[in-house]
Amino acid sequence: VQLQASGGGLVQAGGSLKLSCAASDPENILSVKEMGWYRQAPGMERELVAIITKDGSTSYSDSVKGRFTISGDNDKNTVHLQMNSLKPEDTAVYYCRLARPSGNIYWGKGTLVTVSS
Repeated sequence: VQLQASGGGLVQAGGSLKLSCAASDPENILSVKEMGWYRQAPGMERELVAIITKDGSTSYSDSVKGRFTISGDNDKNTVHLQMNSLKPEDTAVYYCRLARPSGNIYWGKGTLVTVSS
């Protein structure tokens, strides 16, 4: 399973970006429990941003509630993160994560989001 993330970049504070992540499954046996986004700022631990389960339930970190929206497409095994009202403290490398019911976890390579003040 490979996760391909896109959509990172440089934006001014108050602006918006949309991240997308697509999971490829050459053997066509992919099953998904949940997909989500984590981020890691320089010198910091990787932290949860938002997750969405296969049935559409979502969870967000307190720091992004009301500003970020996660959505997914089960048929395409994709997940998106719409980020609005971005702040300089949102600057980080954002990682896509996929969890299978078996417990296996897969990570994408990360996409950099930089928010200038």
